[in-house]
Amino acid sequence: MTSEILTLKKIQEAREAIKSFVHHTPLNRSSTFSNMTGAEIYLKMENLQKTGSFKVRGAAYKISMLSAEERRFGVLAASAGNHAQGVAMAATRFGIPSTIVMPESAPLTKISATEGYGAKVILSGAVYDDAYQKALELKEQNGATFIHAFDDFDVIAGQGTIGIEILEDLPDVDTILVPVGGGGLLAGIATAIKSLKPAVKIIGVEASGASCMLEAMKKGCPVNLETVNTLADGIAVKCAGNLTFACIHKLVDEIVTVEEEEISAAILVLMERAKTIAEGAGAVTLAAAMQKKVDLKGQKAVLLISGGNIDVNFLAQIIERGLRRTGRLMVFRTILPDRPGNLEKLLEFIANEGANVVTVEQYRYDLSVPLRFARVQMTLETQSYEHQARIKFKLGEADYPVEII
Repeated sequence: MTSEILTLKKIQEAREAIKSFVHHTPLNRSSTFSNMTGAEIYLKMENLQKTGSFKVRGAAYKISMLSAEERRFGVLAASAGNHAQGVAMAATRFGIPSTIVMPESAPLTKISATEGYGAKVILSGAVYDDAYQKALELKEQNGATFIHAFDDFDVIAGQGTIGIEILEDLPDVDTILVPVGGGGLLAGIATAIKSLKPAVKIIGVEASGASCMLEAMKKGCPVNLETVNTLADGIAVKCAGNLTFACIHKLVDEIVTVEEEEISAAILVLMERAKTIAEGAGAVTLAAAMQKKVDLKGQKAVLLISGGNIDVNFLAQIIERGLRRTGRLMVFRTILPDRPGNLEKLLEFIANEGANVVTVEQYRYDLSVPLRFARVQMTLETQSYEHQARIKFKLGEADYPVEII
């Protein structure tokens, strides 16, 4: 079984063309996530791919297909970051110039990495779709070949090589969960898998704040979302591609969505339990599995971790939010008589309750605090919400007024 617009033969040709350029990434079984979900969970680690994302596959194949005349004029792309890096690296490898238009909201790490791979970066617009329009304007001016992030036969074929790898490493896979934004990755994998093993279920996973493919499936054609809002910047796309939608509408079994808190929780648990870094777009498949958005019980399921390019400052925010959400970080205020030894007594009290003090701040000149008293704010590492409740109760018993922040 194949789609009407892309064939397995094309994907196999893409694999031959790029096999010396990209990694055959690991497919790792996770006991932790298997136990959590009741399924046999495997992680396809495209976050370990060159440039930190699957995008280099499609970019490399597209550029390998350019004529000598096209290479002379260079290439142009629009991207939120991962496609940018893939195009930049591939273009440099082939010795041709590249210009990438990125949205102004693109993470600094992705901008710097793209420049580091040899591309000229232009920032334009708030989201990918704005950058795309700017890139089309530049294409008319300089004659460069535009490499679409997802809606291009060669790019889709390059991404589809992941499907071939999955079946080589796990021939009896039952279900594959794939992140979806514009749809190039999902369309390519679905074409490869359904051509080789039609019984395998293919599930696309979107962020609820950028569900352009789900809306397209409902309407029967690509539609423009008014806005997109998600921490998963790699799949923050307003409109699905025409080519990708045609493949996905025909071949994909289901599209599900995950919420922002579910994505951030998945990023954190991948760090803690799988010892791997995933960006928001890369973690949506685990979020879907953990939140039971798809019934995977008893199945062999592959979760595609599509990329690991996440800004470290943003990662720090996700870690803190995750710790708070799971009861492992507690921030509270109390008031103490402003006399020597009282802060030491409070710290000793906290230590005896088994919490670790992260920060302590003391305010003497707050006008809301009575004279001869001081306000103390503490951040504690705790074990759970139950542990936090016990600490709060004990503080109250000891006559410490407590305000949880």
